[in-house]
Amino acid sequence: MSQIKVELLTAEHWFRVKELRLASLRDSPHAIGGNLEAESAQSESEWRAKFENLHYLIASVDGIDGAIMTVENLVGDFGATAWIGGCWSSPEFRGVGLLKAMLKFVDQHAQEKGWQRQGLGVWEDNHAAIAVYEKLNFVAMGEPKPSTRVSDKFYIRMIRDAPNL
Repeated sequence: MSQIKVELLTAEHWFRVKELRLASLRDSPHAIGGNLEAESAQSESEWRAKFENLHYLIASVDGIDGAIMTVENLVGDFGATAWIGGCWSSPEFRGVGLLKAMLKFVDQHAQEKGWQRQGLGVWEDNHAAIAVYEKLNFVAMGEPKPSTRVSDKFYIRMIRDAPNL
């Protein structure tokens, strides 16, 4: 049986983040906000600087990095929220529970990190992702919102509260 490990990375691990982030943009540019060409050209210092505002989780299977998730602490219309973004799994590891493992990690560290309420945005036409998030107890909040990064695209905000562990 494969072993899944979830890690909260530091800026010292910027290269692992870069590799998965660029892989996500090559595989799923329609689902991931960002620009492959621009992000490919970023320097080490630019990648390290991203850790100032974002927490990066990586899930690995038997030592091979297979999924990435960012978490940003925000204060907004849902109160203090851990905003989950940049969530992606490598095609070879889809369906093995990496997203579930990363959200379990978020739940286990919710109190100390301020991640009790969790939110995310998902393209309104990404029905597969919406179904997965609903299985993980996220619920849609409000009407679809226009994207500020992709013209003519709308996203749905989804939210959940961390379970009491």
